[in-house]
Amino acid sequence: MNCGSGPAPATMVRCRQCSASVAAPPGARAVQCMQCCCVTRVGGGGRQHGAMVPAMRPIPGFGGGRGKKRAVLVGIKYTNTRACELRGPINDVKCMRYLLTEHFGFANDCVLILTDEERDPCRQPTKNNIRMAMHWLVQGCSSGDSLVFQFSGAGVQVPDCSGEERDGMDEAICPLDSFQQGPILDDEINQAIVRPLVHGVKLHAIVDACHSATVLDLPYQCTFSKYGCLRWRDERPLNGAFKGTSGGQAVLISGSSNGKTQMNMMPGPDATVGAMTHSFIRAVECEPRTTYGHLLTSMRTIMRDGGGNCNLQGPAGGCVRKVANFSGVEEPQLSSACKFDIHREPFCM
Repeated sequence: MNCGSGPAPATMVRCRQCSASVAAPPGARAVQCMQCCCVTRVGGGGRQHGAMVPAMRPIPGFGGGRGKKRAVLVGIKYTNTRACELRGPINDVKCMRYLLTEHFGFANDCVLILTDEERDPCRQPTKNNIRMAMHWLVQGCSSGDSLVFQFSGAGVQVPDCSGEERDGMDEAICPLDSFQQGPILDDEINQAIVRPLVHGVKLHAIVDACHSATVLDLPYQCTFSKYGCLRWRDERPLNGAFKGTSGGQAVLISGSSNGKTQMNMMPGPDATVGAMTHSFIRAVECEPRTTYGHLLTSMRTIMRDGGGNCNLQGPAGGCVRKVANFSGVEEPQLSSACKFDIHREPFCM
């Protein structure tokens, strides 16, 4: 089965950091340099206000069941594609799948997994496959649907040329073929899995990657103050661009990052899990009936006091020995399509 597009003519773009020549495939909005990993916008200019990225519609047979609870779990360790291999993402996906199926009633055939250990070409976490999986997740969504998107891997930033980002930078996730096809920018992720959410649909995104704090481009962010209190912050684009849903709710649980991955500090032979993912799953396992505020507080405590040892439930969690902070996450945070009472709203997927 052909799950990706064939070779096509590419244009050459000069890396904004090291000046190396990088091949940009047709339609790519950004490219990633293999020499320095820096991301450069194709064309060097901004996109038109409100411009939409064409949806990558799944080919026939792509995806799984169409239950009211559906999930896309992506884990990439970048074997043989980068100088340093991440050792936590595959276990992140296995542990998340156990949590969803055993604690929240997700059917196995409604959980779509993309990792670089999968043999099926359609389950490799390439850019096209991730885009198709995102479309599969939200396609035909209706009231009562509970959707989950997980990404565990590498994240990057690229200068924003549209005037939308308050910090002047777009965030992006790196698919397996990021050096060939480019990263997936936050604008596209927002268009793909946030905008289509209709009334009564709820999406949770759990992203364990460097520079992932605002990777869904949601308009409101909830973070810890220096006194340890949770507070909302307005992240709506300065140029007035709409980043909300079509009536549904979207919540991103990620982490504030120092921008420095810990790939070169991975424990050697031990199986590992990402620090952000571990804190999320552990907090939910310890107290399933919690609020969003208490969840974030518990995650923060686990990150600070965990000591690097893993103690998750299930077959996958039982095999994992160490927690690895490959994404450089310092503490958890939450973004949302709309503000809500963080200390009263119950958490449920």
